[in-house]
Amino acid sequence: MTTKPIALAALDVPPRTKPSNYPEPFRSMVTGRVKRALGDFFGLSNFGVNLTVVPPGAVSALRHAHSRQDEFVYVVSGTLTLHTDEGESELTAGMCAGFKAGGGNAHRLLNKSGTQAIYLEVGDRSAGDAVAYPDDDLIARFSDGGWVFAHKDGTPYA
Repeated sequence: MTTKPIALAALDVPPRTKPSNYPEPFRSMVTGRVKRALGDFFGLSNFGVNLTVVPPGAVSALRHAHSRQDEFVYVVSGTLTLHTDEGESELTAGMCAGFKAGGGNAHRLLNKSGTQAIYLEVGDRSAGDAVAYPDDDLIARFSDGGWVFAHKDGTPYA
């Protein structure tokens, strides 16, 4: 039996093999980002933790808002632009932002700089979570341990 280390450098955790759960054409929109699922690596079940590397010109995710999942982001290095319902603001290393479940403030991070940025994201794993994507024809619901995506009219993505 192989045992995992109790502690290690976060960048030593292997990246996710599947770059995104989004269906196309949305999956292509996050090309370039690299997520390391730290929470999954350590077997955490109550909350998720990802270390995400965003190269210049890439985005963290589609702009979204969770119904039941709190989210927190902390910029480790580089500069990211936080895009919310209020507009855009710059986040630099050491800055953080939080999004309360059900608050409705859709958000994403963009790397408009010339160098890569790294951030830590933390979210709980609340059952029954749903995600709204105000800029795209997409909705998501967490069901049976995975995300199910559909058009806003409820038609599933193939």
